[in-house]
Amino acid sequence: MKRCFLYPGQGAQYSGMGKDLWEKSKPVQELFSGASDETGINLTKVLFEGTDEELRQTENTQVAVTVVSLAAMTYLREHEVTSDACAGFSLGEYAALVDAGVLSQKGVFRLVRKRGEFMADAALRLDGGSSGMAAVLGLNFEQASRVLDDLSGEDIFLANHSGPTQIVLSGSDKALSRADELFDKAGALRFVRLKVSGPFHCPLMKAARDDLAEYLKDIEFKDPVKPVFANVTGAEVSTGAEAQRLCVEQIVSPVRWVPIEEKIAAMSFDQIYEVGPGKVLTGLWKSFTKASRCMPAGTAEEIAGLAV
Repeated sequence: MKRCFLYPGQGAQYSGMGKDLWEKSKPVQELFSGASDETGINLTKVLFEGTDEELRQTENTQVAVTVVSLAAMTYLREHEVTSDACAGFSLGEYAALVDAGVLSQKGVFRLVRKRGEFMADAALRLDGGSSGMAAVLGLNFEQASRVLDDLSGEDIFLANHSGPTQIVLSGSDKALSRADELFDKAGALRFVRLKVSGPFHCPLMKAARDDLAEYLKDIEFKDPVKPVFANVTGAEVSTGAEAQRLCVEQIVSPVRWVPIEEKIAAMSFDQIYEVGPGKVLTGLWKSFTKASRCMPAGTAEEIAGLAV
């Protein structure tokens, strides 16, 4: 049985996520405890007792999503279900790098907390926070690119190539308002401003990239033990050094999710699982192709129901 694991990113979080895994698994409890010790965040309290507002704080969210994704991976392994390849969307790439043996499970939690802090700080420095992101639905990549060409010179950039007819933009509020008008004229079905704290995955986050580059100098990145795909290139990562460089560039580069899906589809996996909270990647996979299955595997019930 050939399997690929997909790990979700920031935005997939919800209050109470991971509690069922924590209740059923001693290794998951140990994972939560270690992550809390590494980051100074009481994760069981934030996830199981905290408010939505606490969970939405970037420095909490990135650790919380990562620990729940790795808790699901841990619980799958307890059920003797492992991956033969993996990928992660944005933040989810860090869980994938743990799965592929590039990053240590212990060290990844402090890393993603620092990443969250760097991103939050960089966003606040930008015009008092007057910037953000927007999803555009109904145009393919080439059509959307032509609209962006008309916005050349303004602070707006492609942030995610999420699906065949779905992209995400990052930029200043002024540029996003202008983009709304142009995409409407181009025939987009929807232009939806996202509830995020900054213009992620674009050059406006250069300060966060520079901070992360300095921090990662002291982090060990090993060569992957299985295929793992990078957001920046949409291709397989060859070495630990390459993974480290791409983690830095990911901060200011678009998530090339459709090219990653194309690579995974070409490898003819028997099963593809979304390992972590929510079903965002399952939905994106269904919009990408009807030929292959992607199933959610982020709760104890979902994992128990998998055919192994």
